[in-house]
Amino acid sequence: MIMPRASGQLLLPANPLFVWGSIFFALMVNLVPAGRSAWMPDVVALVVVFWNVHQPRRVGVAAAFVCGVLMDVHQGALLGQHALAYTLLGYASVVLHRRLLWFGLGGQMAHVLPLFFLAQVLSTTIRMAAGGMWPAWGVVASPLIQTLLWPVAAALLLAPQRRAHDHDENRPL
Repeated sequence: MIMPRASGQLLLPANPLFVWGSIFFALMVNLVPAGRSAWMPDVVALVVVFWNVHQPRRVGVAAAFVCGVLMDVHQGALLGQHALAYTLLGYASVVLHRRLLWFGLGGQMAHVLPLFFLAQVLSTTIRMAAGGMWPAWGVVASPLIQTLLWPVAAALLLAPQRRAHDHDENRPL
C-alpha cells in the first residue's frame, strides 16, 4: 500500500500471518490476568482499528465482532458489550481508512481519538444500563492512552512492510 504524503515510502504487502498474529497477540495482552484497571488501554481495539485502517480487506468488521465476543466472554461482561464497541470501531475505521492514510501520525491520532472515546462511552453506557456501577474517572484516560499508543503501533506493525533503505540502481522503486 502506498502511504501518500506521510512518508513517501512504498510498503511491501502485509503478510496475513503477521496481521492475524498481531491481533492474536493483542488478545493475549488483554487476557493477562494482572487486573483490568479502568485506565488501561484496550490493545485489541487499538490493533483492530489499526489494521482496519491499513488493511481493510483483510481485517474487517467481522473480525472486530469476533474479537469483541471473545473479550466479552473473557471478562464476564454483558454479552455484546465489547462486540458492539469493536464493531463500531471497525466500521468507522473502514469508512475513514482512505482519509486517515493521507495524514501524518499526528493527524491520524486526532482522527482516532474520537473513535476511541465513542467506543468507551458506548461500552460504559451498556454496562451502566445493565445495572453496573458508575465507572471511575480513570475510564477517561483509557482512550487517551490508546491514542498516544497509535505511533507505537504504527512503528511496530508497519515495520515488516518497510522496504530496505539501500537504493538499487537497477530497480526504480
